[in-house]
Amino acid sequence: MLLLLWTSLRRAVASAVRHNAPTTAKAAAYSAILSLFPAVLTATTLLALSPETETLNDIRSAFYDILPPDTMGLVQNYFQMSHARSVRLIWLATAVAVLAAAGFMLSIMEGFRRAYRLPRGTWNFWRERVVAIGLIPITLVPMFFATLLIVFGHQIERWMIDNAAHTLRLYVLFLWRLARWIIAMLTSVAVLAVIYHFGTPKTQNWRRVVPGALLATVTWFLITIGYGLYVTRFADYSVVYGSLGATVATLIWLYMVSISILIGAEFNAQIFPVSASSTAPDTGDEEDVLIPEKARAAPSPDHAVGELK
Repeated sequence: MLLLLWTSLRRAVASAVRHNAPTTAKAAAYSAILSLFPAVLTATTLLALSPETETLNDIRSAFYDILPPDTMGLVQNYFQMSHARSVRLIWLATAVAVLAAAGFMLSIMEGFRRAYRLPRGTWNFWRERVVAIGLIPITLVPMFFATLLIVFGHQIERWMIDNAAHTLRLYVLFLWRLARWIIAMLTSVAVLAVIYHFGTPKTQNWRRVVPGALLATVTWFLITIGYGLYVTRFADYSVVYGSLGATVATLIWLYMVSISILIGAEFNAQIFPVSASSTAPDTGDEEDVLIPEKARAAPSPDHAVGELK
């Protein structure tokens, strides 16, 4: 079983390279960074309207857990800025965030299509964009519940500590924080499973998308931890990019996260491929992959003339 999974993983990585996943990830990361900060601007402004100031502190601490240090430095600015922003600016930031998020979805959906070797045009222009925009609120549902856990997490933690026996407080604290990490990972798996399920033209059932969602989630967390250590201890992007150093570091992180999502889709395609009748042969040539099978099967005019002779 482990050997089969390892073989599928190696094939998934090789297939991702053949299907030009690094280039697709660049487009996805560019759209993601255009969406990230307008979304944070809108969220922090709305949260500032809450009379409970502890909420912002809980959200800020959660960002520290899931974002690299340089990215967190940029996000921190939004919490420290004055929240007296116009309604017009909030609507504009929301519109930019939604359009950029749709661009991110479209980029990774293109990667999914290539992973399953489906011909271009499986979805028409408008349907593809409707699905991309529809995925945004769908994926926000599990994230909303995870946010509620973050907001009330510290309050629940304090209540558990106050009501636990003195000798058990350390164990209670450890188990609760472990539970929060597990819930965070399950939320990520749920979000990615939804994207894989609805974002592939030949919709896969839930059982067929969970392996890639698990792989992408584990890779995502490892990338965030490893890249955070690298940025903290070794890299200093501000030396080369000046004031744009933190933005560049964020873009690189989003690029690596996008690649992990695409490899997860390739992993699903290796374990549960679409039926051969609806896919194109994996030749490694991107243009050949995009041509429907019937079109490739048709003989060329020169070949037909040769047969008549």
